[in-house]
Amino acid sequence: MRMTENGEDSSPSQPDGVLPRGAPGGKDPGVSSDKRPVNPSTEDNKPTKLIDTLQFPQDVQDQSSKPSLYQPRPPLLPKPPALSKGGKSGSMEEVRSRRLKHSQESLTDPAETGSSTDSLKEDSTVTGVFTLSGAATLRNGQGSIVGPLLTPTGSPVFRARGQSLSEYERRPHDHHGDPVEQRGRPFKVRLSPLQPSGPLPALEQTLASESLRTANRIDRDCVDYGIVPGRAGPERLHLHRNLSDSRLLDNMVLDNTSVNSMKSTFSVLNPIRPRDVRNRSFLEGSVLGSGALLGAEELDRYFPERRVGIYIATWNMHGEKGLPNNLDDLLLPTDSEFAQDFYIIGVQEGCPDRREWEIRLQETLGPYYVMLYAASHGVLYLTVFVRRDLIWFCSEVEHATVTTRIMSQIKTKGAVGIGFTFFGTSFLFITSHFTSGDSRVYERILDYNKIVEALALPKVLPDTNPYRSTSSDVTTRFDEVFWFGDFNFRLSKDRVEVEALLNQNQGVDMGPLLHHDQLSKEMKDGSIFKGFQEALIQFLPTYKFDVGCDVYDTTSKQRTPSYTDRILFRNRQVGDIKVIKYTSCSMIKTSDHRPVIGMFQVKLRPGRDNIPLGAGQFDRSLYLEGIRRRITRELKKREATKDQGSSTICSIS
Repeated sequence: MRMTENGEDSSPSQPDGVLPRGAPGGKDPGVSSDKRPVNPSTEDNKPTKLIDTLQFPQDVQDQSSKPSLYQPRPPLLPKPPALSKGGKSGSMEEVRSRRLKHSQESLTDPAETGSSTDSLKEDSTVTGVFTLSGAATLRNGQGSIVGPLLTPTGSPVFRARGQSLSEYERRPHDHHGDPVEQRGRPFKVRLSPLQPSGPLPALEQTLASESLRTANRIDRDCVDYGIVPGRAGPERLHLHRNLSDSRLLDNMVLDNTSVNSMKSTFSVLNPIRPRDVRNRSFLEGSVLGSGALLGAEELDRYFPERRVGIYIATWNMHGEKGLPNNLDDLLLPTDSEFAQDFYIIGVQEGCPDRREWEIRLQETLGPYYVMLYAASHGVLYLTVFVRRDLIWFCSEVEHATVTTRIMSQIKTKGAVGIGFTFFGTSFLFITSHFTSGDSRVYERILDYNKIVEALALPKVLPDTNPYRSTSSDVTTRFDEVFWFGDFNFRLSKDRVEVEALLNQNQGVDMGPLLHHDQLSKEMKDGSIFKGFQEALIQFLPTYKFDVGCDVYDTTSKQRTPSYTDRILFRNRQVGDIKVIKYTSCSMIKTSDHRPVIGMFQVKLRPGRDNIPLGAGQFDRSLYLEGIRRRITRELKKREATKDQGSSTICSIS
């Protein structure tokens, strides 16, 4: 900072004859508190060496007329005893001196080339000296003027050791205490390292962080309170929700997920940094894999193993109007550890009220799931439910139907398919009902061929691998294909022989029975379901039962028990689909068919955001109605339990 002769701030341009501080021969003019030049003749009895260290405006004017060579000055001598005894020299007493260590090297000073390590080893002495008129200036050990020293009425420049200076205090100030822009050599104040005034409190270490895994898992609630060690009683509870707590940063650990940011123990959600949001466009998206909504980072955050859980159920409902009282056995079997991410339910000969069927499904799955899409073809129903936190990664959903009847108005036989993309993997789900009859194998093969040729999917969605697709087979145009339904293939044995084989195996080894299965034989011959696989069958035939019991057909037709209800799958990459479970649901007996369920783990791949995204669309009215019924059912159950507990039996002796 430079001062004019009147003690005011100079203009941005350098005054004539005044060299900038730090240049050879350059000196800063002295400043008086009353803005008047100081007359050196009034201070004749001051010590000569102290007078020599002071600069007056007259000196500046003299130097402006003639240049002078730069001559280094010797270090300041100790304060004369006369200055500390009062009298006229009392106004010249030294304010204070302290040694300051370099804390860091100035990055804005091109003249300094030393490293930060060297600067920490250097010491500099800064001395505050009052001018004859009362203004204070700072001088270093070489006698050069460093800058003005603020009076105690301004912001305090010097603090006790262990404290730090604010940004305001680091900046130079004029004699009014106002900060000014500094020119020339920057003003630097270096302090010694901070020293703690006492022992630091114990910090909690959280070194392990589990990634958010939504596949087959419900996240646990966060713990709001923690136990503070060393305390007893109610004071041990300490609220952890104070974000200003110094332990917050220590409780947060690095999470290598989509945002590469810190994961907090106070929420199951990962904090999102503004720069990550700037780099993302969730609805339009970038074609780049990095930072995309459907890209690898987001995929690894939700599915570290890159496998999604698929639950498939197929059931011929036999057109019954009455639905089972409880569908938990169909969708939520007790022998499964986790619920799955997708639930796909295909129905043949469905109930007349399709909407009621969908509400019952929503009521069973509860608030964790939403209906992504539903399609029908006559009495063929196909419904897709997805975990609500995964709906943002689904594309728009497309469906198509095919009838295999000669009369297209009769929609009891045919197929309905639903296709969509999840992250970068395309899925196709088909449920179908083939021609019935023990000996009509050829007709069933014709049904299959018509469906694979006529099912018009995908429509708008891009093919993830068009080089491996064919126009004559819809199943080649998707990465993962599941085909399930009532295929009506029978066992080529009479009933007596089939029952004898069932009694011998008791549902353990179905190999001898499947040796006579029509579908297995045709698949081996390559005449149907080309490229498809089926899991090992270890359950009893699902057709045909008497309604309401576990006895096979006792009517006059005496139909042969058969595996008519099946779940098949096909994938482009070998090993993409892993079978977890494949069985029948023997608890639901409202139809002459037993439902068949399958659980699968499917490989996922990252995708691009340039596909039509579903943007979180689902059936909201269905969701609300299903949740309302679920709550009503729970309230009725509690009331019934309460009434049973309050009832008493009185006896009279």
